[in-house]
Amino acid sequence: MAAARLSLSLLLVVLAVAAGQRAAAQDYDFFYLVLQWPGSYCDTKQSCCYPKSGKPPADFGIHGLWPNRDDGSYPQNCSPDNAFNPSKVSDLLSSLRAKWPTLACPSGDGHKFWGHEWEKHGTCAANVFDEHGYFQAALRLRDQLGVLAALTSNGVNPDGGYYTLRQIKGAIQDGTGFEPYVECNRDEAGNSQLYQLYFCVDAAGDSFVECPVLPSGRPCGNRIEFPAF
Repeated sequence: MAAARLSLSLLLVVLAVAAGQRAAAQDYDFFYLVLQWPGSYCDTKQSCCYPKSGKPPADFGIHGLWPNRDDGSYPQNCSPDNAFNPSKVSDLLSSLRAKWPTLACPSGDGHKFWGHEWEKHGTCAANVFDEHGYFQAALRLRDQLGVLAALTSNGVNPDGGYYTLRQIKGAIQDGTGFEPYVECNRDEAGNSQLYQLYFCVDAAGDSFVECPVLPSGRPCGNRIEFPAF
């Protein structure tokens, strides 16, 4: 009987250690895939700078793939020693320049932007992604959505016109199967404009899911400009 109790105690310790290791390995519940319209980034008082590779395509670019928790909090900077290494994504650089461009000033090659995203967010998903896998997953998920095509096929065009929040969400839902959280910013004249879209991805980084919690972004109102780029 004593041996059985000892075996049970050892089993409970092993299970507790394993649970602790899993918790440490995955300190998040889902991802936000955040896409950004470059025309809205640039059409502000702050303006923008095109990257050294030239003006990016007029399409939604990636801002980041961010691990988040169901309570609205998120981990960050999880492995300070795991710095961004461009050589690990050398085969992805042309895609990153086109689909994950930097628009910050002064003009850059993107390495600072990608490094920030990997070090702050990507390292917190090391249980499923190494550096290459993180960027590859974000590119794949972005391409899978086809957001701009979803909007334009439903008459929502980046031509400086104005649309309702319902039109924008409905067009994206119709074209992608998922309704995003829509974040707006303001142009120099103070008009609300379509800025960022948040989609939720499961904790494995594989599939889109309905968002368990919505981010706290700037409210859009109901007259939203979709500026040209």
